[in-house]
Amino acid sequence: MPSIFDYKHFFDDYCKERSLDLHLSFDMPSDYETACGTFDPASKTVFINAEHLNAKPDYEKAFFLFHELRHASQYLCPEHFGSEIHRSLQYVIGYDGTCYKLVNGHYISCKLDGNEDYFTNLYLGQPHEVDANTFAYKQVKQLYGDSKELKALFDFWMPRHPLPAHAYDLIFSQIDKSISCISPLEETI
Repeated sequence: MPSIFDYKHFFDDYCKERSLDLHLSFDMPSDYETACGTFDPASKTVFINAEHLNAKPDYEKAFFLFHELRHASQYLCPEHFGSEIHRSLQYVIGYDGTCYKLVNGHYISCKLDGNEDYFTNLYLGQPHEVDANTFAYKQVKQLYGDSKELKALFDFWMPRHPLPAHAYDLIFSQIDKSISCISPLEETI
């Protein structure tokens, strides 16, 4: 039987150390029911899919919690992060080529051409995702020590073929161009 992981303990410590006023929820938002976690900057809520992660080892639960907490810091304390991370937070790249840009508090979507491997690599290589995964790996390694399982988890969430920053400039420009033809009221999530 898996141990009961104390999400709240690590969550509270993180928030206290960084003076963040966040909420923790185990009720995943609509369309995120199969995700391990997500962060909603509008409500300042870290969502963790504890039910989905229930049978996973504690280091994996911690990895996803610290990943989402890092996203919270990226959104709420942008002064602590470089311009590449700050810019990439405006964009969401889906595995199927569905992409979104945050415009005036609303996400506008578009669909780009390409295969799932291409978009998976783009998603994993976004500067804010690489930063969140690297941070989570370091935090979990401090708590539980390094292991081949933890390293494999980290490697799984890193891009298979890292791309240079200018490649993201091109993709973000392509998203900007695609959504410029769409009215903000027409296609929001």
